[in-house]
Amino acid sequence: MIGDRRVFDSAVTLALAAALLLCAAQPGAGQSGAAGTTPQNPLLGSVPTGQATSGPLSLSLRDALDRGLKYNLGVIESDQGMRAARAERLRSLNALLPNLNAHISNSVEQINLKTFGFNIHIPGVNIPTITPPFAVQDARATFSQDLFDWAAQKNLKASSAAEKASQDTYKNDRELVVLTTADAYLVVVSDAATVDSTRAQVETAKALYQKTSDQHKAGVVANIDELRSQVEFQTQEQRLIAAQNQLDIDKLTLARIIGLPNGQEFQLTDAVPYAPLDEMTINGALQQAYAARSDYLGAKEQVRSAELSIQAASAENYPSLSVSTDFGDIGSPNFAYSHETFTFEALLNIPIFQGTRVRADKLQADSALRQRQAELEDLRGKIDAEVRTAFLNLKSSSDLVAVARSNVDLANETLKQAQDRFLSGVADNLEVVQAQESVASAQQSYIASLYSYNLAKVSLAQAMGVAEQSALHFLGEK
Repeated sequence: MIGDRRVFDSAVTLALAAALLLCAAQPGAGQSGAAGTTPQNPLLGSVPTGQATSGPLSLSLRDALDRGLKYNLGVIESDQGMRAARAERLRSLNALLPNLNAHISNSVEQINLKTFGFNIHIPGVNIPTITPPFAVQDARATFSQDLFDWAAQKNLKASSAAEKASQDTYKNDRELVVLTTADAYLVVVSDAATVDSTRAQVETAKALYQKTSDQHKAGVVANIDELRSQVEFQTQEQRLIAAQNQLDIDKLTLARIIGLPNGQEFQLTDAVPYAPLDEMTINGALQQAYAARSDYLGAKEQVRSAELSIQAASAENYPSLSVSTDFGDIGSPNFAYSHETFTFEALLNIPIFQGTRVRADKLQADSALRQRQAELEDLRGKIDAEVRTAFLNLKSSSDLVAVARSNVDLANETLKQAQDRFLSGVADNLEVVQAQESVASAQQSYIASLYSYNLAKVSLAQAMGVAEQSALHFLGEK
């Protein structure tokens, strides 16, 4: 029984670790890392902010989500990506805006008239070809404007769609931060419950050991009963040490995700107990997901941007019209001898032959469009699978919670009867030890199933695209 218990502990630990890694491995704002090393998932990092307090910090689930949405590295990197997309749109807009400049210059010149073709020879007359130095002062304003450039207009629309897609990506990364943070919080809740349960098992095993030791000294029970109870007591102590260590490690993980100050001690204030979720249908959840999932909306904007890029490439063959003018005051040797001057120019540029550049741009844009369309359809199928998977996990984990809760009650009743039989001298303490193992196993099974159920609810909220708005509601938090 003890060996089976250890196997169960290992399985539960691996399951919890796998669930955390699976959620944390969702695609985020980007990957970074040195060559030859595994890049860190930005969702598992943060920018630690603030000073550590002297006492433990009380941390609710809402507080953890708020900090994660502010200081998680994935959100910060995604926000910078959105700013870069905005800069690209402004760069495209600049091609359609007028340019107005002004300058004032003061120069001294000397001119070789021969370079302008002035080379007159008159016998007996010395005509200089090098002018003496003279000053020129010029104050001038210049203005230019593209009146019609279809390619630039399409490029602006394409970059605007790309900016909208980056905003949707940012919103989706916030959803993933909520999922990652909630998962890390639930892991710590599960660890704390495991520590409390194991500590109770230690006290129960200690009481049995003391009772058996006293009975052995009195000659009532055999030495093997005392040894058996001592082994059980020490086994439970080992589990408590391991459980406490795992709790401390997972608290560090949570602190890293939400950007707590380095070395900050904290205590969770929310136990996140079992709370049934309001009834909903798969079809309703799918419709909600397609309407609200930011990554899906962003993928649609990426397709739109690629379509506009093809139009922009085709528009490179269209004529463009621009105007430019300058107006100023120029004089020599100074402005006292100046006069106004101006230039006005209208330019109609008609592309006739541009080699294969336009064809290459169209081919590249079409390739990007086909890739974006394929990614959109793939994402649609992925959303369908994620929503259905979340429903399956929600149903199975809810059933597991009910069964595990019943097992806890049955195991506790079995332990009580085994203790009564031992105290009455009807049986040795083997039944008590086995019953204690059953209680420990049932408790751990209940803790694991409750964690799975709560994680399934958050996963469903993220699959529907409403994690940031509704995660706390799904978990039954006010």
